Amino acid sequence: MPEVDLVFPRAWVEFVNPDDPDEVLRCDLTWLTSAWTCIFGQGCPGIYADAPDVGCCTLGAHFSDEDDERRVAGFVADLTPEQWQLHPGREVRPEDWVETDDEGARKTRTAEVDGQQACVFQNRPGFVPGTGPGGAGCALHGLALERGLHPLETKPDVCWQLPIRRAFREVERPDDTTYTEVTIGEYDRRGWGPGGHDLDWYCSGNTEAHVAAEPVFRTHAAELTALMGAAAYAELVRHCEAHQRTRSALTLHPATSAQLRR
Repeated sequence: MPEVDLVFPRAWVEFVNPDDPDEVLRCDLTWLTSAWTCIFGQGCPGIYADAPDVGCCTLGAHFSDEDDERRVAGFVADLTPEQWQLHPGREVRPEDWVETDDEGARKTRTAEVDGQQACVFQNRPGFVPGTGPGGAGCALHGLALERGLHPLETKPDVCWQLPIRRAFREVERPDDTTYTEVTIGEYDRRGWGPGGHDLDWYCSGNTEAHVAAEPVFRTHAAELTALMGAAAYAELVRHCEAHQRTRSALTLHPATSAQLRR
């Protein structure tokens, strides 16, 4: 099935964060009630045709801030050669896994294996782990599963947030009062910048990835709670459930709708 158009009618809800009266959550109900799920290892062809085995990890992950990098560094130090295919075989140094892009931003390093460029933590097909779940996929994700943690604890922020997008905007009302608007929506191709339109395949708007038994607001409860806070997430659930009951045409993401018609 082809990818759906980037622009289509969406249903949104706005509500005040129960924990912060100066913050308004603006949430895309159409996306959050969709049946999207990550299909890495289950048919995902990768964002580039020449790197079909590495999903969306081709470019490496930019750190959101110093705290993000510092948190990840603690888990990187714990990885072993049995868990991480590209482990240097000695005490890990920052240059083994961190690099700076052309604009000076820090990110995870990329490396080429069997002609496919990807994040240095991406274990490739054929990697046989010594212990734990390991295997193909993110070494930091595997570490989390082995320790009984949620992957959002071990991976860079951008990795566990995708394809949920959080954006901030300062809004001034007509009475000169202000509030912070926090948008929670779909990280579609445009979220990657101008280059997003050049990706050979992308999941959030593709029917093949809208196959989950539960909607995004359920399957990504941990991620949404981390992004919004527990009280705001509880309020979001209430609105999502109400939205589902309306049976409006805006309830269904077009990629979910197309999957249901197949």
